[in-house]
Amino acid sequence: MDAIAAAVGRQLQRPANPRLVETIVGFYHASGSLAEFATKCSIIGISDAQEVYDTISASGAKAKPAAKRAVVTIDNDDDIDILPKPKPKKFKGFKKIDKSEAKRRSETLAGDEGHDAIKGHIATTTTTTTPSSASNTAKPSSSSPGFIPHSIVSGPNNQDTSRLQVVSHFHTPPFLQQNSHYLSVHLEKMGPMVDPVKNDKSELAVEAREGSRLVDDRRQLIERKKKMEQLVGQSEDNETKAEPTKTEVKAELPKEDIAATRRRLPVYQVKSQLVQTILENQVTVVIGETGSGKTTQLAQYLYEHGISGKIACTQPRRVAAMSVAKRVADEGGCDLGSTVGYSVRFDDRTTPQTKLKFMTDGILVREFLGDPLLSEYDVIIMDEAHERSLNTDVLLGLFKRLLTQRLDLKLVVTSATMNATRFSDYFGQAPQFFIPGRTFPVETLYAKSSATDYVEQAVKQVLTIHLSTRDNDGDILVFMTGQEDIEAVCDVLHERLAKIDDPPPLDILPIYASLPPEQQKRIFTPSPHRKVVVATNIAETSLTIDGIRYVIDSGLVKMNVYSAKLGMDVLRVVPVSLANANQRSGRAGRTGPGVGYRLYTERAASEEMMFRQPIPEIQRTNLSNVMLLLKSLGVEDIAKFPFLDPPPPDLLYGSLYDLWALGALSSQGRLTELGTIMTKFPLDPTLSRALILSSLPQFGCSAQMVSIVAMLALGPSQIFLRPKERAKEADSARDKFIIPESDHLTLLNVYNQWTRQSRSAKWSATNFINDKSMMKARDIRQQLVGVLEQLKLPLVSASEDTVRKCLCAGFFASAAVVERVNPNSGSPEFSSLRHRYMKLFLHPTSVLVGANLSCPYVIYHSLMMTSKEYISCVTVVDPLWLVDYGGVYYDVSDSHKRRFEITTESVANEFEVTNEETSSTPVAETVVVPRRHRGL
Repeated sequence: MDAIAAAVGRQLQRPANPRLVETIVGFYHASGSLAEFATKCSIIGISDAQEVYDTISASGAKAKPAAKRAVVTIDNDDDIDILPKPKPKKFKGFKKIDKSEAKRRSETLAGDEGHDAIKGHIATTTTTTTPSSASNTAKPSSSSPGFIPHSIVSGPNNQDTSRLQVVSHFHTPPFLQQNSHYLSVHLEKMGPMVDPVKNDKSELAVEAREGSRLVDDRRQLIERKKKMEQLVGQSEDNETKAEPTKTEVKAELPKEDIAATRRRLPVYQVKSQLVQTILENQVTVVIGETGSGKTTQLAQYLYEHGISGKIACTQPRRVAAMSVAKRVADEGGCDLGSTVGYSVRFDDRTTPQTKLKFMTDGILVREFLGDPLLSEYDVIIMDEAHERSLNTDVLLGLFKRLLTQRLDLKLVVTSATMNATRFSDYFGQAPQFFIPGRTFPVETLYAKSSATDYVEQAVKQVLTIHLSTRDNDGDILVFMTGQEDIEAVCDVLHERLAKIDDPPPLDILPIYASLPPEQQKRIFTPSPHRKVVVATNIAETSLTIDGIRYVIDSGLVKMNVYSAKLGMDVLRVVPVSLANANQRSGRAGRTGPGVGYRLYTERAASEEMMFRQPIPEIQRTNLSNVMLLLKSLGVEDIAKFPFLDPPPPDLLYGSLYDLWALGALSSQGRLTELGTIMTKFPLDPTLSRALILSSLPQFGCSAQMVSIVAMLALGPSQIFLRPKERAKEADSARDKFIIPESDHLTLLNVYNQWTRQSRSAKWSATNFINDKSMMKARDIRQQLVGVLEQLKLPLVSASEDTVRKCLCAGFFASAAVVERVNPNSGSPEFSSLRHRYMKLFLHPTSVLVGANLSCPYVIYHSLMMTSKEYISCVTVVDPLWLVDYGGVYYDVSDSHKRRFEITTESVANEFEVTNEETSSTPVAETVVVPRRHRGL
């Protein structure tokens, strides 16, 4: 069976469990031919069955006697065998149910004679909307998106409809009919045309899929401790509370003279020539390695030369924009927010007097909406353009059009050596200016064999370096994928150093985007001890950390990748490119000779296994937000927009389809009034839609929704503090905020209680709430309230149930249904409602973990793809709400319509129905908008 399991695992690109192997062997013996076997294997996602077929034939494996199995032909996951009957698990703060109710929920839906689908499974149908004549007062059809509500569902009262079977369907709007073959991401389970993994069988690709065993073990240990605490309770009077770890305050070394530091930078040696080149050309490409000084000095040089208008400098990351602005303000001897300021999403530190404005590239894209000519700027510096962020590529296309209208505008594109020539060619052979670097040789060392656990190997390598060079000959920089990996490395290093007698001092410092700013600053603070900085890819180019001599590279990076299975972006761990690997190693050679340790073999770093350059974000992520902004800028045919690298057609048209489904685009591909209003908010389209709908009379919960959206925009992971030395107390404090079956309402409860306590920092500390994050959430909320007021949308409150409905109306595209309850953890496991073969798991931080749900359907805010697909910020919803507000995707199965006597009819309640065209307009062209939005 091992050989068969290995063959199945290669096809599925994940380990195959024994029950799945037994099922496939059963398929083999029940099939009369390879074709029939391949058809059955396709059910569970095996596209090429030849290898599996040959392996079973060679092994002579026999099928086991049939057990009672619920094998469903529409179920493509690997848990298709015996449906476990879960024991009801008591969970503090959640609705309790009796044994008979738990049994009823775990069984197949009754009354569906002849229907082979178990609870929660869906069927998918594909239809195409065809043009037909309609009058200007035509009611929307049941397949038309772009209005709320989509339909009204009615049936006999006093029936439990929580177990309704919801089916999905697919409709093609008229403006996409000619390109419907590109919608494969929705129809055929195919991925985008550009995959960020070059060779899915490489050792790094396998490591990325399997994840770190050490991290998994630590996560499970934490969960077991939490469950044990819930079972035995806490005796706060009898237990000795752990004292919080005291942070050692180190005396800072004397500050170096800023002027002398600026003069020593490589860019200072070519200051005059660089400024002259920029002034003589409309576009200049500046090439300089990290540490050359181009990021902090270029804007200052132009300002000192006498540029009269504003100078903008864009960064791909908010942390970089803020830190660079702070550094430039210090060098200029001014307060941050005066002559020098920054603007990132939900945080603006500028005034009318600001001349040097550092911002994220996304902020500058939004500034195009208010002023397409960018008339207040004389110079735009696009820093770190080689990173090819989504907004950077959009800006390049916008500038290519703008420069023909504003001949006085100067554009400076700065880049590392990679991609520099492409930028020059894109702008008509723009001159390239090279800043001579000062780099030192870096010795690159590879692993002799594949790492079994990259986190464990990183810890061992740090300890080997630190303990073998006790004279502190340089700091260490470790590249990990994200916060969980970073915290695991830091924690394990602390634990293992504590077991060593008299180890040399080591400052262990994490750095990632959501880390509080005061902790981020610690990596720049001089220390008499060796530092080990454990970072994400933010330390590749955006941050310059002095004193690094050793670099440890995991070879992995976490990036946003469009999931064809889910129709949304997910965080996915993938191998780095060769250019990124070299960039990481180069960090060891800035101040002296260094060493780069790569935790992978030399073969893994070959061009056969790695891309030479990173895949641009525009070719691997959802483009809905960008498409919406371009539409609002008057770009009608986005396929003809001058992208540096055009996005794959399936991503482009799939994103337009998503906007149509949200009601932002009409069936002719034009921006609707709802879409226009959505562009006013600095949010993702789904969040904008939910916030707008919350102000309508049928919901009337905008006061609550704006708080939820502010907390989601901030990032829920930044709200709750859980110091490991006081984990029990932190978990107990968090339980007090739980609203059953909703992470969203739990976040709302935290915000409301914090507000009722007059935003007390003492209250936050007592309840293990990050007070600074809450202050940021308040600032975000105030900004969003300001937008609502500008649009004359009311701020009103409603019941929690109404808030759930509104969340469903906004997030209906991200819906899932319970497949089973894990008998070991007691937690529900899900499948995507639109893409039934996609298995989903609750993120460990969700309040739904271990809970008995009153209804099997949920909506979620985000998804992270590691060794499993984790959904976070989850709320239970009524299936009728999904059909009512997400009718573009869902309907009630025919058998359940008959059983529950449900009827579905299209309505235009509380909305104005308008058509863009004449009587030849198809029904699907009907656009329904709120009457209160008319004329905005």
